[in-house]
Amino acid sequence: MTPLPHDRYCDEIAHQVDLLSAVVSSGADLSATVPTCPDWSLEQLVRHTGGALRWVELMVRTRAQEEIPEEEIPLGGGPDGQGDVAALDAWLAETGEMLVAALREAGPDAKVWGWAGVLNAGFWARRMTHEITIHRADATLAAGLPYEVAPDIAADAIDEWLEIVEWAQRTLPDDPARELRRPGSSIHLHATDNAPEVNAEWFVDLDEDVIVWRRGHEKATVALRGPLTSVLLAFYRRLPLDSAELEVLGERELLEFWLTRATFG
Repeated sequence: MTPLPHDRYCDEIAHQVDLLSAVVSSGADLSATVPTCPDWSLEQLVRHTGGALRWVELMVRTRAQEEIPEEEIPLGGGPDGQGDVAALDAWLAETGEMLVAALREAGPDAKVWGWAGVLNAGFWARRMTHEITIHRADATLAAGLPYEVAPDIAADAIDEWLEIVEWAQRTLPDDPARELRRPGSSIHLHATDNAPEVNAEWFVDLDEDVIVWRRGHEKATVALRGPLTSVLLAFYRRLPLDSAELEVLGERELLEFWLTRATFG
């Protein structure tokens, strides 16, 4: 599928940073464990996310042609001290402004190092949109807050996830994604709140050495049904398959097998 326009990603990054900042300033316990990333506290999650945004900002702004080490990122680990909501919020806001400015100035075609075969700033605009979209879900779960995401962003996040699995199968011989071949098997994702302009249904064919996927409604070995946001979170392993808003039809074991090995995000 064709990615969304570059400006749409830039706008969404700014929006997601604002929403993540709202979680930080909501009174949530920054020391609370993130259920979907249990090795992190909420504050560590926010610092990780902001650090990733700053890393990309530096690469895009300098048009880096190779990966920049984490230790070279100014304030990549966040503000000094722990538990300072105001400092963390200010750092995150500044981070978002810096990244969006760098991406807008660069435009989508500026040559920049990347790790998935797409060597331009457009790759990073898309990647960081979904990085923060999913980690904001982690943060809202930790804080006990509601979570929603725009349909076009949610659908594109699933597209990108499938594209990266396909890329890994083609190019990384030791990647777990190469284990996902299942002759004669397929997966269907079905957003029950689908709108024609979004076309939020996917068919994933596992029969070949590399996955083949497309948007659309087709019968499959197993189907995952539910609201688009819930399907997105389940596919990213942020929502259990037995959640009330989800329905699994067919060979549940195949879907579980896929999700435990196609880990990403």
